[in-house]
Amino acid sequence: MSTQPVLIAGEWRAAAGRKTFHAENPTTGEPLPEEFPVSDWTDCDRALDAAAAAATELRQTPPERIASFLKRYAERIEGRASELVAMANLETALPNKPRLADVELPRTTDQLRQAAAAALEGSWRLATIDTKLNLRSYLAPLGPVLVLGPNNFPFAYNSVAGGDFVAAIAVGNPVIAKAHPGHPSTSRLLAEEAFAALGDCGLPLAAVQMIFDLAPEDGVRCASDSRLGGIGFTGSRSGGLKLKAAADGAGKPVYLEMSSVNPVVILPGALIERHSNIAEEFTGSCLAADGQFCTSPGLVILLDGGMAEAFIQEVKARLNGAPPSTLLSAGVARQLAAGVNAWREAGAEVVTGGNPLPGPGYHFANTLLRVEGNTFLKAAQQLQTESFGNASLLVVARDATEAAQVVERLEGNLTGSIYSDTHGADDALYAELAPRLRSRVGRFLNDKMPTGVAVAPAMNHGGPFPATGHPGFTAVGLPAALRRFAMLQCFDHVRPDRLPPALQDKNPNGKMWRLIDGQWSRSDVARDGHPNRV
Repeated sequence: MSTQPVLIAGEWRAAAGRKTFHAENPTTGEPLPEEFPVSDWTDCDRALDAAAAAATELRQTPPERIASFLKRYAERIEGRASELVAMANLETALPNKPRLADVELPRTTDQLRQAAAAALEGSWRLATIDTKLNLRSYLAPLGPVLVLGPNNFPFAYNSVAGGDFVAAIAVGNPVIAKAHPGHPSTSRLLAEEAFAALGDCGLPLAAVQMIFDLAPEDGVRCASDSRLGGIGFTGSRSGGLKLKAAADGAGKPVYLEMSSVNPVVILPGALIERHSNIAEEFTGSCLAADGQFCTSPGLVILLDGGMAEAFIQEVKARLNGAPPSTLLSAGVARQLAAGVNAWREAGAEVVTGGNPLPGPGYHFANTLLRVEGNTFLKAAQQLQTESFGNASLLVVARDATEAAQVVERLEGNLTGSIYSDTHGADDALYAELAPRLRSRVGRFLNDKMPTGVAVAPAMNHGGPFPATGHPGFTAVGLPAALRRFAMLQCFDHVRPDRLPPALQDKNPNGKMWRLIDGQWSRSDVARDGHPNRV
């Protein structure tokens, strides 16, 4: 079988690199038949040149045409849904239904359509007009964006279809997608439809490019290249930090989603009131997709006492009664084992599981470990090692003071949750712990497990380091996610006919919110400088 081509500079062509790889079937551990190239710097150089040229054209492209591409791409994905779902299932072992067909694929097309709506409406640009000083500013395209997606969402986070891709394109940036080697055939199918949609809508054909894999040194070199505008990355902390160092050295914005243990604090009154219900919610959350969610609850904080022990035993029984699913890859299985071993070495004790399972494919026993609060405080960093998969760590604090100390030692996370008694028995303790936890997480929850991310305008899928590289931005939630891939441009005494449409006196669509002389308005700028009233 011949090696698959890469999508560079408006055509599918043979890759320049000589190395190749095969994806694996996680259920069996066997390689899949299709062969894919590992690109070298020649491919990167060509892609960067083509993206730079496409960026110049996209800056002059009206938002209506960009929106039409996003909507057309969504339609084309839906037209090939059965094939996409079957391929993603083969490459990741994620279930066809409900996960891929009923949840993730619709989320992906919904993201595309939401981004199209945001591009058309335009308020994301934060257009600001000062008529007295004749200053006008807004957010404009940043330039070519390199997107590196993860292994656990073959559609919704795919580098050529997922949230970072959608946000970058909606702003008007070309994307160079680096597919994840865990699902290259799925990425190829998506890229085929993206490329066809570009032709359908008359956008530059190099607005979307895709390579399958890169040597790490070429990825780092690409991250610091002057032709690149920015980077969106979802993956491991080690990989993200290497990209960040290269991008920071070149002054390139880089948006990283890396590691998160998503702490859940369960207060004593909540356990007395409903410990069985919470055990059921926790078990379901930490085993969803075999724990291979970025928001899986990997760390639970309890206060010592009889109900805490009852909760632990009930969780153990539920984990033992649930069949383990298949992990995404051999790499995930190795990293999960390494994470659990790191917990053990730092003083945690196994409650159940803790080891890989025999047989074909990649499986790990449903795993729960526990550690006392004082031990956690002595080795907090090691005990916050992310064990990506079906494993969680319980931290049992001696009292409220120690629980507060544990929370204060937490690193930055995507989410943090507190369960409390519904009749107020935990209110004083909640008031003590909630402010401490709130500052360490991007999304704060009450009486709810964190698994799952709503694609909604108010969603924050971000958080302090090391959950992400910058706490001020979100990877999910439109239009806010678009602003990561934009630059602020100011126009000082620029002639009216030379201003971009969003900054001219007339509101280009009558819907865009603009800050005119300190007042948010959808109106045109009146001749006296103030907005006309609707």
